[in-house]
Amino acid sequence: MTAYEPVGDQRAGSDPAPDSEAGPGPDPAPGPGTGPGPAGYDAVVLAGGAARRLGGADKPGLRVGGRALLDRVLAACAGARTTVVVAEPRPTARPVTWAREDPPGGGPLAALAAGLRHTTAEHVLVVSADLPFLAGPTVGRLLSALAAGDADGVLLTDADGRDQPLVAAYRASALRRELAALARDRAGRSAGATDTADTPDLTGLPLRRLTGALRLTRLPDAVASFDCDTWDDIATARARIREHGHVLDEWISAAKDELGIDLDVDIKVLLDLARDAAHGVARPAAPLTTFLVGYAAGRAQGGPEAVAEAARKAAALALRWAEEAAAEPAPAPGKPDVAPDATPDTRPDA
Repeated sequence: MTAYEPVGDQRAGSDPAPDSEAGPGPDPAPGPGTGPGPAGYDAVVLAGGAARRLGGADKPGLRVGGRALLDRVLAACAGARTTVVVAEPRPTARPVTWAREDPPGGGPLAALAAGLRHTTAEHVLVVSADLPFLAGPTVGRLLSALAAGDADGVLLTDADGRDQPLVAAYRASALRRELAALARDRAGRSAGATDTADTPDLTGLPLRRLTGALRLTRLPDAVASFDCDTWDDIATARARIREHGHVLDEWISAAKDELGIDLDVDIKVLLDLARDAAHGVARPAAPLTTFLVGYAAGRAQGGPEAVAEAARKAAALALRWAEEAAAEPAPAPGKPDVAPDATPDTRPDA
């Protein structure tokens, strides 16, 4: 388990205290097909562990905030040109490339080598599938730091300052070089030994054998580096997303994933609209109005700007509605509460 310590009122999956309100915000997450350099970046997600401390449970499929851990990680690296998941294939929220180390269960180095064979970008994000708070801004920070320096990789450190090599961005050339060197060491220098980069024998080797040979830059992040190895970790993650300041962002992210929506809108605008409709018209008007705003923006085939414009119009209408109601004098005692030009109901049973 990577230790997690709450850091103020952070948004789930955002950067830790050094990038909170006390300092500049995180770098934006790379969009699809973009990232450092013209070729973008690829991602390798290791999702085939045995989960022994979880009693052999299907860890990538465990849900936090209504979403599988694997899907949460895939959302964080949605900007990757190619995303390779090293595990047995399963349904996922977005398409990925599947790979498997041979033999299965050969350990993280063997899994990394298997995934790396399906990548072509020089910058590769390498993450495990049990990171509930990894998000796009943190991925952006890792990739930006890698592009800005000359290190072989940039990794996160946890709340205790420990390296987390499976929350990192690396240069693919450095990974391939060192993986090949490890395979040569294992094969030995005997005549006829094979040491191709395509079929390295890395089964059972610890990850530190790789990272110890790399020049690494470190970024502290107690939140994004939190991983789920035990049921207590799962409980901690599930509790955190329901904390004040996190739950709304988590819900919106989960709902967008479930509905297949990739649209960032100003949540405050919609909440203000819902408040104005509830107070100025009637309480049920709040959800109905926000639905109509979304529908209008969808029909206009617009993005966040279309949502903002529809919300502005609806908010102005709600304000006019409220002002009109406030200006209407109360009916005098003994007089019916009907408009002057209302047609009397002359039906026999009226």
